[in-house]
Amino acid sequence: MTVDDQTRVQPDLMDQRFQLLVNAVTDYAIYMLEPDGTVASWNPGARRFKGYEADEILGRNFSCFFTEEDRVAGLPQLALDTAAREGRFEAEGVRLRKDGSRFWVNAVIDPIRDEAGNLLGFAKITRDITERRAAQEELEHARAQLFQAQKLQALGELTGGIAHDFNNLLTVIRGSAELLRTEGLAETKRRRYLDAIIETADRATNLTSHLLAFGRRQPLKPEVIDLNLRLDAFVEMVSRTIGSRIGIVLDPSPELWPVEIDATQLETALLNAAINARDAMPDGGCLTISAHNAPGRGGGADMVCVCLADTGDGISKEVLERVFDPFFTTKPVGKGTGLGLSQIHGFAAQSGGHAEIDSVLG
Repeated sequence: MTVDDQTRVQPDLMDQRFQLLVNAVTDYAIYMLEPDGTVASWNPGARRFKGYEADEILGRNFSCFFTEEDRVAGLPQLALDTAAREGRFEAEGVRLRKDGSRFWVNAVIDPIRDEAGNLLGFAKITRDITERRAAQEELEHARAQLFQAQKLQALGELTGGIAHDFNNLLTVIRGSAELLRTEGLAETKRRRYLDAIIETADRATNLTSHLLAFGRRQPLKPEVIDLNLRLDAFVEMVSRTIGSRIGIVLDPSPELWPVEIDATQLETALLNAAINARDAMPDGGCLTISAHNAPGRGGGADMVCVCLADTGDGISKEVLERVFDPFFTTKPVGKGTGLGLSQIHGFAAQSGGHAEIDSVLG
């Protein structure tokens, strides 16, 4: 055998081994396409889940595997054009078996070119992912059912909390009004009952504003403010509110960007957070209030981050997951509405930002 004969035999042997390998694969459809999409080869894997024998499909255009709507949309030719232009096409979609039944596939098309770069055809590899898609859809359905159950639970807690709190407020108002009807009531008592009605009505108004903030329906009056100046004034106010046992540290940023926000509602939100921090430090501690610029990433908007950090005992993971839920509170009855943090969450979202909380027990 001459050297020329050996160089001819070696490629033939490689072609035979490659064909044996392709024919041994039954979990993938591996076949060749002519430049126009005509099927030029067919392996047992393709026969197994597409249903065609080789003599039934060779010479036909591979568009017969696509649904009618995909053919009308020109998807088969688009796939070939993309592969030829970009060097690869990969997608998931619905295809047709010989009997007309539909199944999900992951399809890859690679162009085949000669040494001069001329397009000779395409290599097509298709994998049946119907079972995987079915499992994924079942998982998504289960998640949707769980989410719906959680929403119903949250709605139940919300309506129960609203009914309980407003019932208490109405009881005070009605009781005071009944007492005002008493004949010969002393002027001091009359004023006391009127004050109780006014104070309770104000509490009801405050409760409603919290609910509106949580539902992102609160009317806001945004204005451009210097946050450093606001925080400085806020520290003076909150120091009188939370008591002398809590030390307050202000850590502003010298180059802080101006922000557009409802300043009054911002102070209310910060005060809610500060009061929660105070309650977490019954034996005293330190509350640090800081602010820094947070440049947007991946096309996101530039923001300013305001952070309140306390030295309390921390929050357990189970409680941490629910702190923004309306009416959820770990405080004793009568010591809180459970709307403080949910108001912060709603106000932040309505203002174009978001609220985050991070804590470790202990």
